[in-house]
Amino acid sequence: MGKGRIEAFSDGVLAIIITIMVLELKVPHGENLQDLKPLIPVIISYVLSFIYIGIYWNNHHHMMQIVKKVNGSILWLNMHLLFWLSIIPFATAWMGENHFSKWPVILYGFILLMAAIAYYFLAHSLISFHGKESILSVAIGKDKKRIISVIMYITRIILAFINSWFGFMIYVLVAFIWFIPDKRIEQNID
Repeated sequence: MGKGRIEAFSDGVLAIIITIMVLELKVPHGENLQDLKPLIPVIISYVLSFIYIGIYWNNHHHMMQIVKKVNGSILWLNMHLLFWLSIIPFATAWMGENHFSKWPVILYGFILLMAAIAYYFLAHSLISFHGKESILSVAIGKDKKRIISVIMYITRIILAFINSWFGFMIYVLVAFIWFIPDKRIEQNID
């Protein structure tokens, strides 16, 4: 089957996720800049999550650009990815409201870990469906960047038990790693 509907549906879900996150940003009571100070953790959480959603949207978009078709299991694996991404607004709000305390940071990390695993399964299902010699397979290669990211996700969850700020800083580091555009797919698009 064609890939158009999976792209359109995914784009719509990701747009709704961002909308939900921005609606969690409450206007402060007051007109001075100092009235924004209590919202700083909420804003930082929002920015980080917005970047993560943007990273997933970009990578999903690039991946779908070089595949020709999908099947039923790929549709379900895509839904699996969207499920984990759809929980990010909840974890974002909880983490920001509680100033990056231990359990919200751990939950946030767990959700990001599960989203990374879901994306991995989706990408490798697409590779399997299109073949080992497909453009996607060649572009992704051994997928070292994703494997390193999963290891960092697990590390940050563990570190968050020790100090939530350690875990949070690794979230920022992984986002930075993926924020730098991944040229593997773009270089393989005709």
